[in-house]
This record gives sequence, structure tokens and C-alpha cells, in this order.
Amino acid sequence: MIGWLERTALEPELELAGRAVPIALKRHPTARRLTMRLAPDGSEVRITLPRWAATSEAIAFAHARKDWLESQLARVPARTAPGAGGIVLYRGQDLQVAWHAAAPRRPAIIGDALRLGGPEARLEGRIRRWLEDEALALCEADMREYCASAGLAPVPVSLSRALRRWGSCSDRNRIRINWRLVQAPDFVRRSVVAHEVAHLVHFDHSRAFHALLARIYEGEIAAADRWLREHGRSLYTAFG
Repeated sequence: MIGWLERTALEPELELAGRAVPIALKRHPTARRLTMRLAPDGSEVRITLPRWAATSEAIAFAHARKDWLESQLARVPARTAPGAGGIVLYRGQDLQVAWHAAAPRRPAIIGDALRLGGPEARLEGRIRRWLEDEALALCEADMREYCASAGLAPVPVSLSRALRRWGSCSDRNRIRINWRLVQAPDFVRRSVVAHEVAHLVHFDHSRAFHALLARIYEGEIAAADRWLREHGRSLYTAFG
């Protein structure tokens, strides 16, 4: 997959709300028109363009929609790195960070608190690694359940740190899930895993795909999709 790596040397940035935001371009072989979005964390403007489109046209496209981009940037929650006494979002619930230097370094949930010790300066990194471990364990359990429902053998699960996609299935032998979904309510994370498991059978979004997804997923896909549209960006605020 082509990444968001192309930059124009002449005008690589666009000023939004008083700060320079990089413009990232991706040429897609099947794209018929320019499309644009702001990265979930507000870190860059992303433009997909056809192979034949000029870079200058993409840059002009971004400038012409500067007001819209600024309105999107205003919706991105401010980053709040977790610290002692702060809040960590875990499976849709707020956990207060109960840090004590002499406590075990590995985080542990005690009631409504996340208790851990070790150097305070490295607190964010330990919490993130714990969340990623939890995300992998949860997603692997989800995958095994949905594969069984679909009549499939289990496949490997790996975590993604993508800024755009919640899940992916690049072939029929592995799925990738965005680790940040461990912060979302369970029904949201599980919907993404079920979606990717369904792609192991139907590598498209055909009626057969949606029928299988509806059969293996116990909740309402529309509700999970709506949650991600309305709250997905909030999952990017605690960790860079």
C-alpha cells in the first residue's frame, strides 16, 4: 500500500488556525477525483488524487477548502498525555492513574484506578505498552470467536498504529487492528474485528460480505460505525 509520504517541495504545508500543517499526497490507481481529509489527530492534511492529477492541483484544492479544514481541526480534541492522577480510557471506562514510585511497574486495574509504579518520567510509555498488550489479547480472543462463528481456522492478529484505518485485511491469512480501539467500548472494537474476519471470506463489501458480518457480529454494526464517526478522534488524544 502506498503510504502518505508524497510531499511537494514548493508548498508542503498549509496554515490552519495559525499553525503550519503538512500536506500528504497519495496517488491511487483507481481514483477518479481528488478527495481530502484531515488526519484523526490533526497532524496532516491527506489528499488522494488520480495518477493524472498535478500536484499543484491538489495543493490548490486544499487551499480552496481551508475554512472546512479549519473547522475539522477545531473538532480534534487537545492531546492530554496520561500522568499521575490523570485519566486513562480503557474499554470505554475512565481509569484514574494511581501512580506510586514503589508500586509494581506493570499496571494493574484496582477498582476504578490503574495502579502502577516505576519512574514517573516514563509513565506514558508504560501505560501505552500495557494498553497495547491488552488490545492484542482482546482482539485475539475476538478473532477466535468470530472465526469459529464463520467456520474458519484462527488467523494471526497484529496491532496497527495507523492514523486513518481501524482495521485491515491485506490478505486472507492475517488481520490488523488499530491498538487504540482498546480505549473504545467493547462493542466498537469487536465490530472492527468481526468486519476484518468477514473479509477473510469475502475480500470486498458485497452483499455476501454484509450478510456474513451480520451473522457473526452480535451487535448493531450501524451503532458501532456511528460511535467511531462521533468519537473516534478522541482515541488519539492521550498518546502521540
